[in-house]
Amino acid sequence: MKRIKSIDIFRGLSMIWMFLGHLLAWWLIREDIWLSEVCFAILDPLGASAFLFIAGVSTTISYRNRCIKAEFKDDYNMKMARNEYLFRTLFILIIALIFNLFTAIILNNPLRIWSWNILQTIAFSLFMAWPLLKTSKIFRIFLGAITWIANQLILACLYPYRGQPNFYGVLYHLVYTNLELDPIFSFFTFFLIGTVMGDIIFDIYFLENQNERKIALKNRLFLPSLIFGTILIIFGILFEINMEYNFGYRTLELPDFLNRGSFSWMIYSLGIELILLSTLAFLEEFEIIKTKKSYKFIFYFSYYSLTIYLAHNLLYFLFLVQLNEINIWFFITCTIILVGLLLRMIYKRWEDNASIKVQIARISLKLARMVEEKKKNKKYSITL
Repeated sequence: MKRIKSIDIFRGLSMIWMFLGHLLAWWLIREDIWLSEVCFAILDPLGASAFLFIAGVSTTISYRNRCIKAEFKDDYNMKMARNEYLFRTLFILIIALIFNLFTAIILNNPLRIWSWNILQTIAFSLFMAWPLLKTSKIFRIFLGAITWIANQLILACLYPYRGQPNFYGVLYHLVYTNLELDPIFSFFTFFLIGTVMGDIIFDIYFLENQNERKIALKNRLFLPSLIFGTILIIFGILFEINMEYNFGYRTLELPDFLNRGSFSWMIYSLGIELILLSTLAFLEEFEIIKTKKSYKFIFYFSYYSLTIYLAHNLLYFLFLVQLNEINIWFFITCTIILVGLLLRMIYKRWEDNASIKVQIARISLKLARMVEEKKKNKKYSITL
């Protein structure tokens, strides 16, 4: 199956916004922090929720490819596919916890060792999604909706105990830590709906006839996503829950659908992501935009997404709380361009060898093969 450029573009845009959003929050002087809040309100549907969404898409496509590989290759089976998947998930969780440990040391706050940053949320989403990948698309959509509803009920029960040294306070910390981050029950649905989109996209791109593929993409992906995405956006804008939660350090009065982490925001964001991904796929397949050259800059941010997420934190101290609402755009633009050029150089010289994500995949496959060989040898010795 060919590499789908629209997925890379979607992930790349998400990473560029993450980059931009963090630099705004880190580098702006406190008097101009309103600019960061406005940008987050407008663009944050491209942030953590979008990254989890596209991670669900990629995970399903990878899973379906491995199912085919297990069916036609003698040296690969579904047990190996499962072990490879679980090893990869475990490595991401270990990296997330190490990242949290460094954050806890820097902030002198041991509670940050358990913190729902995007890596920890992805790791748990992967663990939870494995048994669901074989289930129907309708079931996953239903489960995603139930998860969001249950999340609101759990949050309403636990929120009054935040910060308290009792059972419910500990439970709140484990489930939410703080609402400014990416708690699992708030964001797992994005991953789950992403797996549904991944199934649809895989079935469409599995078609060899280009005309059939175009018709299927239009009727099974683009139009349904456009309709349901629009409904979700409208519903998210109109629907509000009168619950006073601190979803971050905001000084601006924002409508509920622009308040990151609120129920309305989650519905609104999912609608935007459905429309954006299906539109990118439509533009690619119908060749309205020539992606062979035009998307390369964004591609590097997608290809090295995990590497960028970990490495970009080094920029935290560069202009910490030093730039105003005007000059920050010059420095951020220069930084993003320089990082893009650096990634291009790295790709040309080392390609996938410089990708932490690829290295994790390779090690996971090797470990899965080792486990399978060990089982075969043990079975052979028992037979003898």
